[in-house]
Amino acid sequence: MTTKVLTAHIPLPLAEKVDQFATRLERSRTWIIKQALSAWIDHEEERQRLTIEAMADVDAGRVIDHQTVQEWAESLSTETPLPLPQ
Repeated sequence: MTTKVLTAHIPLPLAEKVDQFATRLERSRTWIIKQALSAWIDHEEERQRLTIEAMADVDAGRVIDHQTVQEWAESLSTETPLPLPQ
């Protein structure tokens, strides 16, 4: 695989944690950083997908009004909570 060098200034406490994990896992700093960056990118891509999905629901009118959600949430601490809004 073709690679590209990226340079970043990392706060010293974070760099030290990377070193600690690298030592404990017997892996290189590069491996640790690749894993972390891959996980972050996966997370951000999923967040973007869910945002697009949510906006499509709004556009289609599949929403629950704020007041209904507020009443449901407040009922959760009572002896007779309301059913989950649909």
